[in-house]
Amino acid sequence: MFDSVRDDLRATLDEIRAAGLHKPERVIGTPQSATVAVTAGGRPGEVLNFCANNYLGLADNPEVVTAAHEALDRWGYGMASVRFICGTQEVHKELEARLSAFLGQEDTILYSSCFDANGGVFETLLGPEDAVISDALNHASIIDGIRLSKARRFRYANRDLADLEQQLKEATEGGARRKLVVTDGVFSMDGYVAPLREICDLADRYDAMVMVDDSHAVGFVGPGGRGTPELHGVMDRVDIITGTLGKALGGASGGYVAARAEIVALLRQRSRPYLFSNTLAPVIAAASLKVLDLLESADDLRIRLTENTALFRRRMTEEGFDILPGDHAIAPVMIGDASEAARMAELLLERGVYVIGFSYPVVPQGQARIRVQLSAAHSIEDVNRAVDAFVAARAELEG
Repeated sequence: MFDSVRDDLRATLDEIRAAGLHKPERVIGTPQSATVAVTAGGRPGEVLNFCANNYLGLADNPEVVTAAHEALDRWGYGMASVRFICGTQEVHKELEARLSAFLGQEDTILYSSCFDANGGVFETLLGPEDAVISDALNHASIIDGIRLSKARRFRYANRDLADLEQQLKEATEGGARRKLVVTDGVFSMDGYVAPLREICDLADRYDAMVMVDDSHAVGFVGPGGRGTPELHGVMDRVDIITGTLGKALGGASGGYVAARAEIVALLRQRSRPYLFSNTLAPVIAAASLKVLDLLESADDLRIRLTENTALFRRRMTEEGFDILPGDHAIAPVMIGDASEAARMAELLLERGVYVIGFSYPVVPQGQARIRVQLSAAHSIEDVNRAVDAFVAARAELEG
């Protein structure tokens, strides 16, 4: 049987490569940092890393690494259990309490990833008599989570408040018992920030709840790094916040839902990814507590990231690149053609700058781009070197 399937799969893979959509995996032989060593899948040697979600440079922070070592000695390597059986340690409860306080929510529940967190919310809270109203550019994990529920599905154009209101009207007129508006706080392929204040205003008008996936914001967006609800002054108006420990908050893995107490309580009883997946490794929980200590004690990392982002965006604009507007550390350089974006990324790697070309189906057809991600770990020299490499790679591509 598999012989015929193999032929079909190989044909599909050939089509992906022919269309310039193949996504190779480069192997690095060093810790995640501003500079990494590529050992396979690209130019060998040290390169500047401008494609990690390591926004605050904490993935190899010495204090975080020390906290992780200490946690291994105290708590062990893994739990070998789900939470409700024998998979809950004091360190998990402490992290949940700290995240709740940091994000201004009543309670928090940990997951093995934010993908699982988003996969566990909708099915638990919404039934066929309910409605979910989702931004068209929401993360794949939100889309998949919604598919698991039996709620009626409404979609509004990205950050389009008029369309959102129209969808809320339709859901209300359709007799929806519960309505949940869900949006990314920051859209990962564009770096655009959701208009949360206006979304909350509409939700209030139509008696809807609001959920935000703030994975690309918590830790560095907002005056205290508490994410887009803090940035927009609506921390007390957002009902559900999902996020990850795998980006700015240390870069390891793990996710969470921070929400109203009753929502979290029901998730502990009914959320399938929580009930049937092993507990977050205690070493990650303990290291994440150290990350929160660092974030609450100083703002130097956020300031440095803001400065690096502003420098890169200004210089790239001056050099004539088409970079999507904004001030987020996600700075997409628009290329258009998928093959050209992939070739540009290869030329940049040859010049010691590690970035990735994104193309369909990750982004729409004809909107291929190189998503540059700035980090507090980058120096001013690193940023300038990256811009210079873009200029040189473009000249070779056009010549």
